[in-house]
Amino acid sequence: MVKLALRSGLRWKVSLAIACVGALVAVALSLVVHNAARVSMLNSSRDQMDDRVQIAQRYYESTGGKRMLRAQVNDPALPKQLREAAELGLRATYLQDNGTGAPEVWASTPLRDGKILSIHTRFKDRYDILNDLDRALIIGSVSVVLGGTALGILVGGQLSRRLRKAATAARKLADGESDIRVRDAIGGRVRDETDDLARAVDGMAEALRDRLEAERRVTADIAHELRTPVTGLLTAAELLPPGRPTELVRDRAQAMRTLVEDVLEVARLDGFAERAEMQDIELGEFVQRRVRAAAPEAEVSVLRTAYVSTDPRRLERILGNLLANAAKHGKGPVEVTVEGRVLRVRDHGPGFPEELLREGPSRFRTGSEDRAGKGHGLGLTIAAGQARVLGARLTFRNADPVIEGGSGAIAVLWLPESSPTSTSSFPVISV
Repeated sequence: MVKLALRSGLRWKVSLAIACVGALVAVALSLVVHNAARVSMLNSSRDQMDDRVQIAQRYYESTGGKRMLRAQVNDPALPKQLREAAELGLRATYLQDNGTGAPEVWASTPLRDGKILSIHTRFKDRYDILNDLDRALIIGSVSVVLGGTALGILVGGQLSRRLRKAATAARKLADGESDIRVRDAIGGRVRDETDDLARAVDGMAEALRDRLEAERRVTADIAHELRTPVTGLLTAAELLPPGRPTELVRDRAQAMRTLVEDVLEVARLDGFAERAEMQDIELGEFVQRRVRAAAPEAEVSVLRTAYVSTDPRRLERILGNLLANAAKHGKGPVEVTVEGRVLRVRDHGPGFPEELLREGPSRFRTGSEDRAGKGHGLGLTIAAGQARVLGARLTFRNADPVIEGGSGAIAVLWLPESSPTSTSSFPVISV
């Protein structure tokens, strides 16, 4: 069973809230006005009927019972309450509502001869006025709700647009566009909560950028300071007498030198200061020559070649790192495919770890246990950074055993059709 999650926007939530509040206020006011008007109308009807029964009593007593002005004596339909009031010698009025139409208003008074004079009528004209008032209240309430809803849509829509712009700017900032400012994206200063949010996000981005820059500078300084002693260590290792210990020292010194150079390269790439030196090359022929030199055992397939404008040195660095990653962490055969501007490198090993597919390459993290201890996690990080400088897109995925015949890691480099104008505007996308 598939459950659908409905997502309502801020605009509709604000509109619904205003409509509900408007409806509650309109209903409450309508009930108050209706009840007040009804009570006032009924009290006025009672007073009028009381005046009529007094006039009818005077006419009855002055004419000896010949004229009663539509009044009746000992009316059999007289309500019990009025009969009891007359027995006590009281003049009284009574409302008789049978649930249909206007209520019937009674008035009665006791006579000197012990009889009861009463009069009753329905004020249909007043009841019709009350119905007209109810219709006017309903129309007014509906107008208030519709007007409040329209106002909510307007206010909520403006707030929603500002928040969407802020979210879009924040996503661009997260993708590496460091010159983006959320406050500028939402339309400058507006004295509301969105302005506070934009100011907070911009401040956080500034602090994070400063911290990353400080970390990059420290990393670059440490790596730069290590170059001289590492070079001296490597030179001293060359002077050692031949033997297994000497080979181990030379191997570790060379590994340390490679690590220092890689850390320096990562620091330069993190600074977004690298610029590509573009040249026009034929991609198929270029890849064949570089693969033969770097990994002769790899299989190269040129399905369709293309002339691209790129930096050959950086492209060679990307290709070399992808081949080295496949050789260290995967299994043969390693396949390199060129199709137009797209370059694929595939091995037949266990594939990329889930963390890399989800978050992208990360320095000093080599992935799962079967890949541990075989590198420092800088190869794919450098490849991703160099791809950004070239304005290319580097993606990572695992092979589909059913469709692509077996397991393995696949790295795909998508070279752009034109030269990049801003190397910081091309994020690395991992899918």
